[in-house]
Amino acid sequence: MNVIGTIDRPLTHDPQKQAPMPTSTSEPSGSATSDVTTIGANASRQNRTREMQLIPEALARAHMHERMREAETERRAVRLVSARRMQRRAERVSMRARRALAMAVMN
Repeated sequence: MNVIGTIDRPLTHDPQKQAPMPTSTSEPSGSATSDVTTIGANASRQNRTREMQLIPEALARAHMHERMREAETERRAVRLVSARRMQRRAERVSMRARRALAMAVMN
């Protein structure tokens, strides 16, 4: 059975067993440098494949880091608002206590 691999699911993950990339007909012949070796090309393709596979993971990590930073900023803002609200409430209670004390002293 002859099964052809796809980009997402290659037939093999071993770069030595992968078929070489087909040359483009739009490229002029002789455009590649003559000192390119097959081993270097395979290693380069393997590194590029690894890097490309890690791109979504890196993007997801950056996205989650940004979301965590936004959530922490939001929590800080909520805590600041509630702290200011409690401070105003404490000031009002303090003023009421002063007034009550002043009324008690005057009587």
